[in-house]
Amino acid sequence: MGKHGQAPSRRQYAEDAPTQVDDLVPAPPRVGPPSTSALPSAEEAADTREASQADGSSRGLTGSSALVTAHETLGLQEATRTRTFMYVALGLAVCQAGALAFVGGDPVAKGVFVFALGVVVVTAAWLLIALRGGGAAYTVPRALVVVYATIFAAFSGIYFYGVFSPGPAIVPLGVQFYCTGQSDKASVSVIATCAMAYAILAGLVMTGTIPDAGIIRATAATPADRVVMLLLVETIFAAVYLTARGTRAATIHAIEQHDVVVRSLAQRDALLREARHELVQAMRVGGIGRYSGEVVGTFRLGSLIGRGAMGEVYEGVRLDSKEEVAVKLIHPQLLVETDIVERFLREAKITSSLSVPNVVRVVDASPADAPIPYLAMERLRGQDLATFLRDNKRMAPKKVATMLREVAAGLDAAHAAGIVHRDLKPRNLFCAEARRGAETWKVLDFGVSKLDAGDGTLTHGQIIGTPGYMAPEQARGREVGPRSDVFALGVVAYRALTGSPPFSAETSIEILSKICSEQPARAGSLVRLPEDVDLVLALALAKDPRDRFASAGDLARAFDAAMRGRIDPRLAARAHSILAALPWGQPTRPERDTAAASER
Repeated sequence: MGKHGQAPSRRQYAEDAPTQVDDLVPAPPRVGPPSTSALPSAEEAADTREASQADGSSRGLTGSSALVTAHETLGLQEATRTRTFMYVALGLAVCQAGALAFVGGDPVAKGVFVFALGVVVVTAAWLLIALRGGGAAYTVPRALVVVYATIFAAFSGIYFYGVFSPGPAIVPLGVQFYCTGQSDKASVSVIATCAMAYAILAGLVMTGTIPDAGIIRATAATPADRVVMLLLVETIFAAVYLTARGTRAATIHAIEQHDVVVRSLAQRDALLREARHELVQAMRVGGIGRYSGEVVGTFRLGSLIGRGAMGEVYEGVRLDSKEEVAVKLIHPQLLVETDIVERFLREAKITSSLSVPNVVRVVDASPADAPIPYLAMERLRGQDLATFLRDNKRMAPKKVATMLREVAAGLDAAHAAGIVHRDLKPRNLFCAEARRGAETWKVLDFGVSKLDAGDGTLTHGQIIGTPGYMAPEQARGREVGPRSDVFALGVVAYRALTGSPPFSAETSIEILSKICSEQPARAGSLVRLPEDVDLVLALALAKDPRDRFASAGDLARAFDAAMRGRIDPRLAARAHSILAALPWGQPTRPERDTAAASER
């Protein structure tokens, strides 16, 4: 991914301070007084706010429930239009029934017409009452009941007033209304019914099969004139239908283009936030650090190449072998904090135990009684995923598949050793370049990881991680496991594929709330992706850990299969089940969330 021969990235070991929050979402009760060592300094708190903002975008633009599709937008508008049309139909039916008392005409035709108007009144009133429950009560079959009632009334009126009278002019009104609706099949059925009904009725009258009982009769018209009038009316029906469908298509296109612009602006805003945060980080690294030129252990330190909440990272050279390394040191002001030192030494222990190519290799670590604890790691050249996304906005799906495979190998090795990372994000995924141009993705920074056994976690029940990448159970302060890292890897994949974070907001509280209660926008609605990729992301981002992939490797393999259109049908069925209960871009239903909470 990095360019061959480029200078080492100054940000390759920079750390984003993981968020430690006790009041963002409900957390388990804490016994005893809170630990002051866990509270961030004013500078670190500002960094945390910048980091949380960098993961978001403008509120209401790319938020998971802020945008709906063009078809959904027109569906909501159609319910409102239907309510209006029902009032118009009721008014016209009542006025027409009243007018019949003052005209003559064939009594049988008049009786049929009056009956048809009554049917319109009843069905229109029925649908209006149903729509009082909201737009969700609107369905195409319900609307069709009223539509066919009005068609019956319209042609009863046409026969009563005259087949070649101005009566057929009422039909385009209904055609225009209904053929701008969402259902193509229903629209075709309406125009076909109207066209056939008029052709049959006019044909029967023209041939004398049924008497012309109309008040206005074309007695002076020749048969040829009547055929021309028939064709003219049918042409008008067809023109109204084509205009209505064309208007709908143009509206959908305009809404979709508007959504593209809105999403583009939101993505640009998110990238600007990230760039601002990167600038803050860049201004704090590079050049001479407080330990530059010093000897720590068997390493001489050079330039400062990274700084985070816990410590600093320096270029280093082993004194005897001249091996290049990266040396991580704790901030001097934190050396008096026992918990911080223990967490630092624990990171060295955890990372040293993972000898796989996809986890940064530990070269050496300080003894427990060293005056300045240090961790010497292999010197990596290349760039992390956060830098790549800042420069390129998105990553090609094939490259995402490669990244997922290699990162999953590192995570699965950590999980097999009983280690949960807890802070997986683009900044902690590094594409390292070898001398011959080969690239390898590596997982960095196990500083806030959790052990399933042994010394466990040193965070005292706090919520630890970066808000935009936390799993719901992690955001709620509940027990985390390997599937929590799977969720974070799913967020990373979504971010790399679409160029936008799936969960974004102005504050950490809002981000965590969305993670716990909302589904993001479908990735395939933001960029062109195989449909199966959306199903894989739905499984990776499932709210309930039991619905997710059992391992990071399972996620990577499913993504590979989805790219080829060969997703396992059982996985597809699971994803469709999740999306049926919680569709893309929809908040969690309260009853579902309550039930899930009670199960835990």
